[in-house]
Parts: sequence; C-alpha cells; structure tokens
Amino acid sequence: MADLGNTQYFRGKQGPEIHVRQVLDVVYNAMAEKGYDPVNQIVGYIMSGDPTYITSYKGARSMIMKVERDDIVEELLTAYIRNKSWEDKE
Repeated sequence: MADLGNTQYFRGKQGPEIHVRQVLDVVYNAMAEKGYDPVNQIVGYIMSGDPTYITSYKGARSMIMKVERDDIVEELLTAYIRNKSWEDKE
C-alpha cells in the first residue's frame, strides 16, 4: 500500500521535441499545396493568434499551435539575418 503521508511525484511521458523549423516547413508546404499564400497566412496567424489562418490539411494547424508565436518570429528573424536576405534587394 502507498504511503499516504508523502506527496507522490508523477513524471508523464514527454512527447518528441517540436522544432519550429520543421513546423514551419510542414505548414508552409501544406498552405502552398492547398493554394493559399503561405507567407500571408502565417503572418496573419502570428499577428492575430487565430489558428484559422492555417489550414488543417496535413495537421498543419495542430502543429503550429504546439509552438509559441514568439518562437516562430524568432526562428524567422534568425533565418533572415543568417541569410542576410536584405542584401538580395540591392
């Protein structure tokens, strides 16, 4: 019988780590396959937090909701800076 005088500690199974880059890849491709403009739709989601900007096709909506929006912005900005994308405009 368990000791009811002590607090029990429960460790739940942790799911696989979600990488923002992988989520963005799935979401971008799903949006493109469905004929949406992925950039506009992802920006709409980031700005509003409304998941209906993202298609549910291929589980894209449920995937993007598992990551924080600020992590998405950080990933996008990091990639932009890493690639020095502003130099392409000159």
